[in-house]
Amino acid sequence: MHGDARHGLDHRERDRVTTLLTGGLVLDPDTGDITRADVLLDGDRILAVGNGLAGDEAVDCADGLLVPGLIDCHAHVAFPRGGELPRSARILESVPVLRSLLERGVTTVRDAWGADAGLTHALREGWITGPDLLISLRQLSPTGGLGDAWSPDTGRADRIGDPSLPDPIFDGADAARAAVRRMVRAGADWIKVGAGGGMRDVMLGREVTATEAELHAIVDEARRCGRDVLAHAHGARSVTAAARAGVRSVEHGVFLDEESIAAMREHGCWFVPTLAPIRGNSDAEVVAVHERSVRLAVAAGIPVAAGSDLAVRPHVDLLTELRLLADAGLGDLGALRAATVEGARLLRLEHDRGRVVAGLRADLLLLHDGRPDVHDLADRVHTVWHNGRPVCRQRLRCDSP
Repeated sequence: MHGDARHGLDHRERDRVTTLLTGGLVLDPDTGDITRADVLLDGDRILAVGNGLAGDEAVDCADGLLVPGLIDCHAHVAFPRGGELPRSARILESVPVLRSLLERGVTTVRDAWGADAGLTHALREGWITGPDLLISLRQLSPTGGLGDAWSPDTGRADRIGDPSLPDPIFDGADAARAAVRRMVRAGADWIKVGAGGGMRDVMLGREVTATEAELHAIVDEARRCGRDVLAHAHGARSVTAAARAGVRSVEHGVFLDEESIAAMREHGCWFVPTLAPIRGNSDAEVVAVHERSVRLAVAAGIPVAAGSDLAVRPHVDLLTELRLLADAGLGDLGALRAATVEGARLLRLEHDRGRVVAGLRADLLLLHDGRPDVHDLADRVHTVWHNGRPVCRQRLRCDSP
């Protein structure tokens, strides 16, 4: 028989080149162990991790630390701006944001409203560059709640007015189910609900919250549609209600108490604290209370996943969030765990990414000098691989195709 010695493979497999990342250290985020090992990449997968491996091409990772690609479980890559801009501006602005996130090592993002199915399609087709993107479209809300975009200035029911972001408003359990179906119909991977109000309304005691029946209906309908629910909730009361309804994760959780933490633990709820934006927009007392909530949750064994709440300008990114998580009681390894394996578990992607293990997706970061320190992470990201391919940074020359 003539031809390639690997005659049993099709032409795409014959042409595929394996890449050996050699000489570096590898972090296990579950245990915190750091071992010296080579990592062999084959296409978009990790083929093997160990010693004495061989590949078609080699990348010298000497003295560096290989960690899994970072997962941001709460971002807003296409958050609506104020003002009268055309709808296209929201999407066009997200293009450099997505590219920048990937260059900084964020390889998976769960968008907590703003991004639509057109962005996920553009990323899949390669029209734009960025992390893998899971979308929730808009935040479901009762009338007058945080997701209600009605404007008293204009009287318009929806100032966003984008058909790709369906109406999120509901009143009553049946309407809540219908709102879930609208999001699913428009391509949502996750369902986002405003279980409580905004920070200002919470502190003034005037937040509009969803009822228990509405929250249970949203979670039940999402499950019937094969989706999970993330819940915006600052206050303990709304956190408790969301956890008891069965949401997958609570976002923010500034004012946790024993009852809300017990509800989260009982119902297997993840906590995504989003410390960075709270710190940037609140006084010192609120910041201290939020950090205390994180420490209480960690002490109670609540799993923590990292989320930047990337929305405000200039953008707060995940690397800032990791530093704050470390200082709030997780430590460096705990913060890295929150942005890798715990993020993957929250997103039900633990069998696909989040660790440097054979068979998982080849999403990797190479950090300078082998330290798992998150405090200067932005300065130590040397190379990023996404789906097995090195990420080209705009400011650097990239020789790889």
